[in-house]
Parts: sequence; C-alpha cells; structure tokens
Amino acid sequence: MLKGLALTPPIVGRISIGKVIEKAGKRLPEKDDEFTVTSQVQHKGTWVLHPLNEALRAQAPNAKLRAIPVRLLFDSADLNLRANYTLFDRATGRPHCVGDGESCKRATANGIETLPCPTPDGCAYAEKGCKPFGRLNVRIGDEDELGSFVFRTTGFNSIRTLATRLKYFEAVSGGHLATIPLELRLRGKSTTQSHRAPIYYVDLTIRTGLTMSEAISKAVQEAQERKAAGFDQSLLDEAARSGFAQGAFEESAEEGAQLVEEFFPLKVDGEGDSLPEEQGSLSARLKAKALVADAKEKVPAVMAGSGAP
Repeated sequence: MLKGLALTPPIVGRISIGKVIEKAGKRLPEKDDEFTVTSQVQHKGTWVLHPLNEALRAQAPNAKLRAIPVRLLFDSADLNLRANYTLFDRATGRPHCVGDGESCKRATANGIETLPCPTPDGCAYAEKGCKPFGRLNVRIGDEDELGSFVFRTTGFNSIRTLATRLKYFEAVSGGHLATIPLELRLRGKSTTQSHRAPIYYVDLTIRTGLTMSEAISKAVQEAQERKAAGFDQSLLDEAARSGFAQGAFEESAEEGAQLVEEFFPLKVDGEGDSLPEEQGSLSARLKAKALVADAKEKVPAVMAGSGAP
C-alpha cells in the first residue's frame, strides 16, 4: 500500500448548507438555511444534485430540507467526525498545517514536521488563514453500507455540537454508534457577533418518532444481528483508524483547491464568509487588527505633514 496516503471513508456524495456562486466576476461562498445533498460531480461550477436530494424533499413537499435521517459508519465518535485547526496552501491546494491545539503537522522545507499548536488565537502563523475544519461522514439510505456522504464545516457551532452529541450517543448506547438511528438537523440562533441575524449550524439527534430508549434498543438489536451475520464492526473501526493514520493529512491537493474556494475564501467580510457560522470569526478579527496596524503607520506621516513635533 502507498505510504503517506490517508485512507479515508469512501464518499458517494456531499451534504452542504451553502454553495459557491459567481458574483461580480468572483466566485464566493453563499449561505443557505437548508441542507442540499449533492453528488461529487460539478457542472459549470455547480455541484450536481444527488438523486437522494429530491427523494428527501419529497417526504416534506414545499418545506425546506432541514432534517436528514442518517446512520454512522463507525462505533467510535472520533472516526465519524474529524476536526482540526487547518491551514491550506492557496497556491497548491495542499494542506499546509493541521493541528489539534496541542501539536500540529506542518509542511516545511525539511518535510512534514511536528510542532506545538497554540490554536489560531495564539499562533502568528494562523494569520495565513487557519480555521477549525470538521468532516462528518454519514450514511443516507441502505444502498451502500460502506459508502458515505460527507458534511464539511469551518463553523465552531457545528463542530462543537456534533462532537458533543457523538460522545454522548457513544456513551448512552454502549458504543453502538454505527447502528443507532439518528438525524442531522439544521438549527438556527442569533448572537451579538451575527448582529442578531440568524446563523445556522448542524446538530445530530435521535431520529424523529423514536425515544432515546427505543433508538438504543434498535441499535443493540441490529448490532447483535450484524455480528451474528459475521459483520465485525470493531475490525472496521480498526481499519478506519489505521487508514487515517497512514497519511500526514486527510485531504489531497485536488480536494484542497475546492475546499479553499468554499471554506477558506480570501474575502473575509459578510460577502465572502464561507458558512453561516463564520461571522465574528478569527479571519474577521485579523482583518480588524490589520486595519488598526495600517492606521498606526499613517499617524506619524500625518503628524509630520502638520509640522507637529
């Protein structure tokens, strides 16, 4: 097997709450207030809708798609959702620095080095565009039990909520995450950073119509049935963990180029934010700091022109 190549879950489609549009000659991320399920194929710069997108919408005609019934691939919460502080090289699309708040892997002239990671707020290197970046893999339907749809986000609200829910469900189900019937839900809230405008984030809940006890009972029963049929979930989790560990970075350069455009745009005001959760982000604070620094540089010049000492 090739060394340095991360083996990630097979992806058959994407789940998003936004899209990239053409505006004033620029391609910019646009926010949305519902889910869209797409294939991995683009046509004229737009992701082609997956057939499941219409199938899910047909279950609630004339309503926005704000809930998707899902299953998970793995029993381990950390395998279903991977989140890191991530910085992409804009010239190549390759991940450049990926850290967890304690240590990071960074591409340098000497190769991949392991260095301290003080989080973006405490790292001068983060000014190049480092953000939290999460990927959640889920199953929709039963057509492909090892294929998944990926939801990617740089939103802190989604990452924190999904990570917490996964840990809680892993605990209460006795580690049967892969068989518990769940639902992705889009939620909204307002904050001072969003100027009280609604922002949207993704949550993970027990599937509609089931109580927690009923969902856990179904999860345990299905896990037993799969084990009796010879399905070894623990070995699948082990294979996934080993596959992720094979590569220094999860994303390839080809994927990175698209991710930079959608989630790490150069423009940092409201028009260029990548997701509905990005208002008041690190990028916005860095822009404000740059404006302050620029103002400080201009003050001596103004004072000199006025003849002041």
